[in-house]
Amino acid sequence: MNEPFSIDSLSPNSYMEIRDYLYNNLKDILHSNRDIIFICIGTDRCTGDSLGPLIGYKLKNISKNKIHIYGSLETPVHSKNLIEIINKINLNFDNPYIIAIDSCLGKISNIGKVFIDKKPLQPGLALNKNLPPIGDLSITGIVNIGGNFEFIVLQNTRLYTVMSLADCIYKGIYHFILKVSKEFEYINKPSKLNYLQENESL
Repeated sequence: MNEPFSIDSLSPNSYMEIRDYLYNNLKDILHSNRDIIFICIGTDRCTGDSLGPLIGYKLKNISKNKIHIYGSLETPVHSKNLIEIINKINLNFDNPYIIAIDSCLGKISNIGKVFIDKKPLQPGLALNKNLPPIGDLSITGIVNIGGNFEFIVLQNTRLYTVMSLADCIYKGIYHFILKVSKEFEYINKPSKLNYLQENESL
């Protein structure tokens, strides 16, 4: 069984390692002309759960053909609209490759680390939300320690930790897009901004 990729968000050039990991694992997806969809899950109403919306906010102006972003600070993807968003994606795309991004609680030694795994994400697990698994690939940032009183832990998570993770993951995805844009001609074709949003708020 493959071990998930992991990197400390504060390590020098950590975003470049994320870029290279994404490129090595997604270039065949792009060659097959499948759409790649990043779903940034979370809410801006809870510091520890704001990782996904922060990343989506940073990415919103760099979407390209075949690469799409759902979820941001303005229009978050969260437990109340996630199933609706998944249904919308399935209606609008033919066999898309979905990458789910979310914050996570974990061991104290893993706080500040980014994990990328070739398996679906189970959103809302820390808060006992009954949501379907999502994604062909998952990207998680460990924002705080897991255990009891998860909601209180998320509410009291340091913004610095979340922002460090968000910057690292955003830069990794951004530089991945730049790299594939140079290689895949169809990504460079002029197009309207492919920033797909759900207007429902919390």
